Amino acid sequence: MLASNADVLIADLEDFTPPKRRNEAREAISARITMWRERGKVAALRINALETEGLTDLAAAMPGRPHIVAYPMASSASQMYALHAAISHWERALAISPGTTEILPVCETAAGVVDVRAIVTGSSRIRCALLGAEDLATDLCAERQPDAIELDHARRRFLLECRAVGIEPVDAPYTFTDVQGAEKETRYARRLGYRCKSLVRPDHAEAINRVLTPSEEEIARAVAIVSAFEAARERGEDRALVEGQWVEVPTYRNAKRTIERARRLATRRGA
Repeated sequence: MLASNADVLIADLEDFTPPKRRNEAREAISARITMWRERGKVAALRINALETEGLTDLAAAMPGRPHIVAYPMASSASQMYALHAAISHWERALAISPGTTEILPVCETAAGVVDVRAIVTGSSRIRCALLGAEDLATDLCAERQPDAIELDHARRRFLLECRAVGIEPVDAPYTFTDVQGAEKETRYARRLGYRCKSLVRPDHAEAINRVLTPSEEEIARAVAIVSAFEAARERGEDRALVEGQWVEVPTYRNAKRTIERARRLATRRGA
């Protein structure tokens, strides 16, 4: 996983850990999270639901100081409120700076997608929400296929709902094996407005990073747009013509966002 160059690593104590091996996984989880943090990764943990084994998962993992705790099948603000309180307890007990552990609701049911704006009101720790794939398709009684047509409406609505409430939507993982399919789906998600994507196969990370990172050509064009628009404004003009396109305020703002995103990603990855 470390070699994949994924920006965030998630230790999953829920579906990806068989119930019979969860005690074994808990014994190693704190050290694993600590190691990821020391290697410069954003270290995350997906726990089980609080009413099942979630509190036990937290007790095992919090000494490792995970950056993020992901919550499966998120469907209500009350779940987030309860998780917020449980994390606060461990932050106090372990002298972790209050409020620094984030919560990532994983919305993988119809209710989770439809109610995401209400869900995030349950905690100030929530900056992002993640769209599910397989569980969501099952909940919708959909036929799962690589082209993901069955998830298209949910993908679009989830993005809209998250943007409306000011949190970052994380696109669903491409759960099939081919890298080409992962790249194609990521390009589509980016076109819709997603800037982050989850994955379950480490060999997909390179293609996903490439698609979601502004290219040199995109950065150069963004710089040209910003320069031309600002020069036009200095002359008292309301727009600028760049390569046959009239650049107005929205395009200018989007270009500045591209430049800032490229800068932040380069800083994060040590470029």
